[in-house]
Amino acid sequence: MFGPIQLLVIGFAEPKFDGRIRAELTRLRESDVIRLVDVIVVRKHDNGDVEALHGSDLSFDETEEFGAYAGALMGFGAAGEEGLEIGAEAGAEAVEDGTILDDNEMWAIADAIPPGTAAAVALIEHQWAIPLRESIRGAGGVLLSDAWIHPSDLVAIGMLTAADAEAAASGV
Repeated sequence: MFGPIQLLVIGFAEPKFDGRIRAELTRLRESDVIRLVDVIVVRKHDNGDVEALHGSDLSFDETEEFGAYAGALMGFGAAGEEGLEIGAEAGAEAVEDGTILDDNEMWAIADAIPPGTAAAVALIEHQWAIPLRESIRGAGGVLLSDAWIHPSDLVAIGMLTAADAEAAASGV
């Protein structure tokens, strides 16, 4: 059973990799808060040379299980019960090299970023959410919606509120 999976894409205009990110990821993993399903970090040097780091907390078997699980869900969505098994098999085969994000994604990232920058693509499993999800299910609850609210969202809401207040004050 997997927890909710989050896809993060992060850009670094002026990469300063000093170990802080790695230390925080280690702390979160050791606390069973998250698990790195897969991560690729690509750095393109000023001269165009590409350096890449690829990692995962999943074993080969867990990666195959994840692929089968994701494939089964996509197959079920595409073709119901019939698609479930076909999707599971296809998903497991798609990750048979032991990775979810592969060299194709790494080169796509490298092609997309300018020299002197870096980018990371990470699939993060939120393990902390598994017991909460099971408690909600046990109480008969179902997820109706979820969303992340970022600080920039709150700034945008404030700007809209100010614009609405200004329009109301001016009679528009």
